[in-house]
Amino acid sequence: KRQVSTQSTWAGHGRVGKHRKHPAGRGNAGGQHHARINFDKYHPGYFGKVGMRKFHLKKNPAWRPSTNVDTLETLADNGVVDLLSHGYSKLLGNGKISKALTVKARFVSKRAEEKVVAAGGKVELVA
Repeated sequence: KRQVSTQSTWAGHGRVGKHRKHPAGRGNAGGQHHARINFDKYHPGYFGKVGMRKFHLKKNPAWRPSTNVDTLETLADNGVVDLLSHGYSKLLGNGKISKALTVKARFVSKRAEEKVVAAGGKVELVA
């Protein structure tokens, strides 16, 4: 009599519908063919294009973090304040300044420039 193994030969995959390698393809295969219902139902908008192309896309043109005149003295190095190296782009005019400082910034408001010059300093615009 033949000895029957205690471990199944088919490893839980049955004998009739055999366990084949990748019958529907690997990964996202068939998204526009045999797996279309899944893609349409769970991933709408996965295929196709939307909108217009932007040939010269500027990542963040509105980046303009600002600081005020009253913080300049804490940022000063030997009488010079480079706002860009401290992460600021624009100088605004809130507060008072008592030291004569040279301020380098991309943008400066009119009031801020008046206050810096009145204290004996000067403003340099940098790109």
